[in-house]
Amino acid sequence: MKIVIVGSGYVGLVTGACFSEVGINVTCVDIDKKKIDNLNNGIIPIYEPGLENMITRNMDKGRLSFTTNIKEALKDAEVLFISVGTPPDEDGSADLKYVVAVARDCGKHMNDYMLIVTKSTVPVGTSKKVKQAVQEELDKRNANIEFDVASNPEFLKEGAAINDFLKPDRIVVGLDSQRAEDLMKSLYKPFTLNGHPVIFMDIVSAEMTKYAANAMLATKISFINDIANLCEIVGADINKVRKGIGSDSRIGTKFIYPGIGYGGSCFPKDVQALIRTASENNYDLKVLQAVEAVNKLQKLVLFNKINNYFDGDLKGKTIGVWGLSFKPQTDDMREAPSLSIINNLLEAGAVVKAYDPVAIPEAKHHFGDTISYFEDQYEALIDADCLAILTEWPEFKIPSFKIMTKLLNKPTIFDGRNIYDREEMKKEGFEYYCIGVNTNENKGVLV
Repeated sequence: MKIVIVGSGYVGLVTGACFSEVGINVTCVDIDKKKIDNLNNGIIPIYEPGLENMITRNMDKGRLSFTTNIKEALKDAEVLFISVGTPPDEDGSADLKYVVAVARDCGKHMNDYMLIVTKSTVPVGTSKKVKQAVQEELDKRNANIEFDVASNPEFLKEGAAINDFLKPDRIVVGLDSQRAEDLMKSLYKPFTLNGHPVIFMDIVSAEMTKYAANAMLATKISFINDIANLCEIVGADINKVRKGIGSDSRIGTKFIYPGIGYGGSCFPKDVQALIRTASENNYDLKVLQAVEAVNKLQKLVLFNKINNYFDGDLKGKTIGVWGLSFKPQTDDMREAPSLSIINNLLEAGAVVKAYDPVAIPEAKHHFGDTISYFEDQYEALIDADCLAILTEWPEFKIPSFKIMTKLLNKPTIFDGRNIYDREEMKKEGFEYYCIGVNTNENKGVLV
């Protein structure tokens, strides 16, 4: 089977690499010539564990190729996946111009039956727009070519995307014809043989499933952060509360870790888009509006703790920062809490010395030379007045506390991810402030 994937960003590259890994012939298309040239030369535009080796391996075997020519790519292809970006408009709605453009290109160049699948996260009703755009182009050509549309949303976690694709919790497919279902069954057969379920449904329900899933996860994050803030006020320990509620199988332990808010390319955008979709249909999603509001405030919590610790005078203070990406195992900084926190520190006159294992090149696009970057985590602490932990990278979890106490002007840590034990940090001689735990010496006011 030959398939085409249009869009060589995060979703497109992971999808293309994983399908080729199970023996499918994949052509990835992108209008960005520089990106395609780099990919053909083995230069991968994103960081994702295992992706570079998988792409190289399947290119060498001739199962994976990259091009800017969609007309050539469509020859002999049976399925086209749309994996382009859907950035939010100013009103929070998803911008579908790239999705529709791909649909039109398909209508212009397809010569045989084609199944056109939206892999991008798109609002409910997008498949109808895709179908209309393809048909309009076919009509211009007076071409009587059959095609189907389908929705196959991705559920990939950045940092674990390869495993998520190859060993999915579920595969959701929305379609409206038997021919399309047969094709998708054939495409996903290598996965169903290993016991991974494919859930077939109508297209509208599949489109909604993606948004509902991300909105639910975002809700859990904002909920636990809201409870963490209350814990600080009343003197409870969120780490103990989290264990207490997480042991309930109806709640579970996932996505109830307190912190400094969610970020990335999915949750913020998808929550906003779903709120917008509801508004367009004269319905208020009040829970998700609160989820978004809590998340915006949560990104200020750690800055407020630091600012209050220094009695509101951060001018000239040096803050060491560990972690810039929105989560570990990725260089993605879209909507990362570090953006809000560091910008607030800079506006207050602080000096920022930052370290991240992979996100420094990306951080330079956001901060330029307004902060200092270091290739070693301990170098970022030299003569710093405190350490702020913004991303829970594994290498931060068991550091050399002795080295840290020697390098910091004063052994003080503001932990935005609660990766250390408060009592242990006291024994190590640190002043330690985290999320959702109140102590007598805690000067960190919430907001």
